[in-house]
Amino acid sequence: MYFVYNIFMKYTFFTNSERAWKSMFDAVGLAKKSIYLEMYIFKNDMDRFNFFNLLKSKAKEGIQVKLILDSFGSISLSNNSVLELKESGAEVLFLSYLRHRMHRKVLIVDEAVAFLGGVNLHQTARLWNDLVVKIKGPLVRQLVMSFIKSYTHAFGKDLSLLNRVQSKKILFKKVRSWLVEHSPVRNNFNLKDAYRKHIDKAEKNIILVTPYFIPKRWLSALLHQAVLREVKVDILVPRNTDHFLIDRVNYFYMYRMSKLGINFYLEPDMNHAKLMILDGKEGMVGSQNLDFLSFELNSEIGVFFNEKEVVDRLSVISQSWQKNSVLFNIETYKPRWFDYLLSPFINLFSKIFW
Repeated sequence: MYFVYNIFMKYTFFTNSERAWKSMFDAVGLAKKSIYLEMYIFKNDMDRFNFFNLLKSKAKEGIQVKLILDSFGSISLSNNSVLELKESGAEVLFLSYLRHRMHRKVLIVDEAVAFLGGVNLHQTARLWNDLVVKIKGPLVRQLVMSFIKSYTHAFGKDLSLLNRVQSKKILFKKVRSWLVEHSPVRNNFNLKDAYRKHIDKAEKNIILVTPYFIPKRWLSALLHQAVLREVKVDILVPRNTDHFLIDRVNYFYMYRMSKLGINFYLEPDMNHAKLMILDGKEGMVGSQNLDFLSFELNSEIGVFFNEKEVVDRLSVISQSWQKNSVLFNIETYKPRWFDYLLSPFINLFSKIFW
């Protein structure tokens, strides 16, 4: 399933990995000038959509290919594979910080079309639901500048990109969608600020979609305050994620937060999407999870929308997922002894590293 906004196809939403991959793969295949890719997990293991071989091929054609990968998330990409990419002419950079991860998922082709969302490039995610927005128009220019910032911090050497950091800021007379850049390594916590600001002003309902729900105290308090204001809070989480231990932590926090009046819906399939909708008027799609890693340790990126047509499309997407979900029932779930040990350990870990 995918959704297109307006006749100019300014925004297109893809709701699973394979459909997002196909559109991304097609766009890369048509590249004439440049391909910029930021990815948390990038593996040379994909079958139908072999981005590794395609990027090598495009680099050999003389296309400017720049990859920024996370050193931990993409640790499975072998040294030989990295060497192959470099020998083809691609520039491959790894962001490596002890306490910070590069969790962004961004693809920009010819500085004319961009993809942003939750999708990584590895075969394990083939059957997952996810959410990616394909963007055309002025917002792509902002994404290019955002990529260049990451390129600078990854110690890229291409002066044709580095010299553009000093270019004038892009100004828009009427902003109806905008980027939210989040980079703890630059002491930039815009994502955290955005959630605080927008959740705090919600009046009717809040819809959140996340694969991992490990909230810090400030986020738990914000959601509880919303419930006390009689705002309906619905959170969609997979019944089972790709990590058994995360499942246990997810359920423990769902159990605690359900007692405060928050509704959790368990989705039958793995859903890696990251989505927020507020009062049916504003929506955000991005790379962030609802955990301490995304808000306090990871570099993330999201895009906010307040165009009615776009937010309506996002609402339809969330409703389609919610329709197939089951409401979490605290009466049928009882935490086990190790849940009471595991969850505090996660909290302790977050305090040590933050």
